[in-house]
Amino acid sequence: MKGRKSSYDKLFIFIIIIILSINIILGIVAITVSSAIYKSNRLDELQKIGDLFTGCMEDSYSERMNVRSTLIKNLHKRFSSKYHLMIYIYDANGNCVLSDADYEENPKKVVKNSGKISEKERELITKGGYLVFETKSISANEPYMLYGTCFFLQNEIMYAKIYSNSNAVNSFSARLIAFYSLFCLLTTFLQVFILSRRFKRLSMYENDFRRISEQFAKRDFSENIPTGVPYTTPEIAEYVNTVAADVAKSEETSKTFIANVSHELRTPITTIGGFVDGILDGTIPKGRQKEYLILVSKEIKRLRILISSMLNMSRFETGTLRPNFRDVNLTDIVIQTVLMFEKKIEDKHLEVEGLGSDRMSAEVDPDLIQQVIYNLVENAVKFINDGGILSFRFERSVNGSCTIGIKNTGEGLKNDEIQQVFDRFYKTDSSRGKDTTGLGLGLAISRKIVHLHHGHIVVKSVYGEYTEFLIQLPEKQPKKKG
Repeated sequence: MKGRKSSYDKLFIFIIIIILSINIILGIVAITVSSAIYKSNRLDELQKIGDLFTGCMEDSYSERMNVRSTLIKNLHKRFSSKYHLMIYIYDANGNCVLSDADYEENPKKVVKNSGKISEKERELITKGGYLVFETKSISANEPYMLYGTCFFLQNEIMYAKIYSNSNAVNSFSARLIAFYSLFCLLTTFLQVFILSRRFKRLSMYENDFRRISEQFAKRDFSENIPTGVPYTTPEIAEYVNTVAADVAKSEETSKTFIANVSHELRTPITTIGGFVDGILDGTIPKGRQKEYLILVSKEIKRLRILISSMLNMSRFETGTLRPNFRDVNLTDIVIQTVLMFEKKIEDKHLEVEGLGSDRMSAEVDPDLIQQVIYNLVENAVKFINDGGILSFRFERSVNGSCTIGIKNTGEGLKNDEIQQVFDRFYKTDSSRGKDTTGLGLGLAISRKIVHLHHGHIVVKSVYGEYTEFLIQLPEKQPKKKG
């Protein structure tokens, strides 16, 4: 199984790709939104500073009535240096009347075409606060924040364009990217670590599942698929284990069946073949041929019973047997069956009880039910103690069911034998010595017949005292739907 990836390995890789994709998408969204909020806050701050400057300029102008007065220039210089701004003031015609060039010989940054602003720009500024990031006026590689506004100096409209370096915004974005990258790296590593441990266990479980299933396919049922693995569905493994156990039991049953049937067929066939060969080659004298032919006839009957039992079992299991239900006196069937064993009952000096009960009828197939009674009485007579009691009881319950009880004194059954007594080919340890001709199919067939009548058959036994079989049958068979 080494070198073979499980479906969980492929799922693990897929989940990692999904996690990375989600982290990247969330990172892009978070960084974009955070940067946009930060940029908006910086622009708002620039707007406040710009409004404060224009307000101070209006106050200073009212004192000197000169835009280029020393007071206004100093005001302009203080704002520019303190807030790291570039401030340009324009008159109503768009001509620049105040800038850094008025007091600095070599300004570091100079707005392109700062001497005049277009009519279109004046219209935009007049409509309201003009806040943008722009690259045309100063540097295409280094965007600046721009705030444009208009104000009045003695009823004369003026325009202001205030530029602020965007390094803080760029630095914020860079720090945010670095922080999120580190956070994403750590969280992804933690997620991968946790998932890898869990998926490793799941991958091992799947490999065990596959390996043991392959063993099942090869008829090796020495292991069971584990069912206590976390994050798995234990019912699936339980179902597979149950099926495997049934197959293993069926395999064992089949082996037992082949061994038993082979033995049971071999014995009468060998006997028949030996007797026939002896008659044909003259080994058996003519005076004794009839005697041996009688033995051959008995062995043939034994073969017929064996084959008939096997065919009946097959018909029960395939569902091809259709019972012929009709109202039958169950008590009469039991009495007729017991009379078949009259000689054996007398030979064992048995006492029979309960056959004088009131007659009890039910809707059954008489031939099939007689086969059940025959099997049970045969077992009872076979395993009862010499001089024991064979008793019968007939009961009708208030819910309309009929119960037939067949009880014999004797050795009884052990607890483990009670659980297996209805299994095919099963024989108790004690019965193997007493019953050398049976296959162990009688009780299995009896249970099939009773179930076919929608009834139940159970056994009660106290080891060393008695064994009792109880057959419960409905008085009327349920009507078929449709």
